Amino acid sequence: MASSVETLIRSAVTKGIVKVADFNRKRLPRPTDAHPYLTGIHKPMTEELTLEALRVDGEIPAALKGRYLRNGPNPAIAPDPASYHWFTGAGMVHGIRIEGGKADWYRNRWVRGSEACSALGEEIPPGPRSDGNDAPNTNVVGFAGRTFAIVEAGGKPVELSDALETIAHNPFDGTLAGSYTAHPHHDPFTNETHAITYAGNNPNQVWHVVLDADARVIREEAIAVADGPSIHDCAITENYVLVFDLPVTFSMKSLLAGYRFPYEWNDAHPARVGLLPRQGRGDEVIWVPVEPCYVFHPANAHETADGKVIVDVVAHETMFARSKRGPDSERSRMERWTIDPVAGTTVRTVIHDHGQEFPRYDERLMTRPYRYVYSVSLPEGEAVEMMIADTRLFRHDLERGTTDTRDFGPGRHPGEFVFVPRSAEGAEDDGWLIGLVVDMNDETTDLVILNADDFNGPAQAVVHLPHRVPPGFHGNWVAD
Repeated sequence: MASSVETLIRSAVTKGIVKVADFNRKRLPRPTDAHPYLTGIHKPMTEELTLEALRVDGEIPAALKGRYLRNGPNPAIAPDPASYHWFTGAGMVHGIRIEGGKADWYRNRWVRGSEACSALGEEIPPGPRSDGNDAPNTNVVGFAGRTFAIVEAGGKPVELSDALETIAHNPFDGTLAGSYTAHPHHDPFTNETHAITYAGNNPNQVWHVVLDADARVIREEAIAVADGPSIHDCAITENYVLVFDLPVTFSMKSLLAGYRFPYEWNDAHPARVGLLPRQGRGDEVIWVPVEPCYVFHPANAHETADGKVIVDVVAHETMFARSKRGPDSERSRMERWTIDPVAGTTVRTVIHDHGQEFPRYDERLMTRPYRYVYSVSLPEGEAVEMMIADTRLFRHDLERGTTDTRDFGPGRHPGEFVFVPRSAEGAEDDGWLIGLVVDMNDETTDLVILNADDFNGPAQAVVHLPHRVPPGFHGNWVAD
């Protein structure tokens, strides 16, 4: 009975907060400039397309049979620019189907949450949803032969068909009790998928969530935290899950003021990395301090023979310290962190001192030592609200300590590139790099397939799209 009363009280408090936020949202100052995430290269698409028999230059490898998928925010209803944050737009999934050396189709579809269904005059598909966060906009993945759009901060997964139509709001067939993440990590050696998740309405806990090979939840272990940290991603080693508890936290002040994304840089929140034993209790986390910074995305992680943990990350000096519209760090760089759980120290070493994001690698080596990281270059010296690639893709050789740069040319902006191996047993660079490149010279987009072992050589193939695909967040190759 007591728990029921507490639930009712929390519900009433939440409704009151929502009313205040809605009221104050209308009173926010009117912007005097164009919103950087609603205009230019980020201008949302306004229709769903189905294009067939796409034009291809070069030769698509016959071994590629599946779909390249990419998710990102794309409002279905024009938002109020005074309160709009890039991270809050309704999800739109883009896909290109490849088989037999041909690009059969391109499709883009809104994830059917309340916003898209209202705009399109459709019924909302069945399944449990999170109010205000029911159209996952951050990643799209293949689990156990199925496709899911996913997001953090309390949103539930949404299952999509092979043709990207929304099937249902589906928390893994009812096995997920809480929230999920945009960044699950599949361990190829155990066939488990690990994530650290958080919910905006619970500032005191995050969870370690594990899926089995059938995409069913087999573990939801709570971990105590404070201040409601925004934990965008995690990393895994053979024995640990890494919890990045860093100084971006929930802001009630920002929420009540009417801003859609109520997270801010918090100088008072200690920066630390947690090493949670993969089968351990939440209170068995080994917390190790780190100099304050923010990490959206790590690359790979592994353990050393003497018990330390190595993880490579893109580290931002600060995040959400000035802007209410999107990422605002003035500086990021690729770093290697050496975490010593016995000494209680984290040593940060610079791998490449240039702005960058979206690190990817050969995920066959998840939890093991590895050599290559691929990341997207960000412009430096620009305004803080410019979370967009310049024209370059990096390849970091961790063995040699060198970085190769591929430049796509003026006005051509690459997104995240994913590594696809040619075979299960091939070398670490024996595969392809696949990603979208937006050409702002004519507002078209190419799906570019590179040979990873010939990083600066001619593209293996280029699939042409006659329109601009707005820069989104994350994509994956989902083989048949």
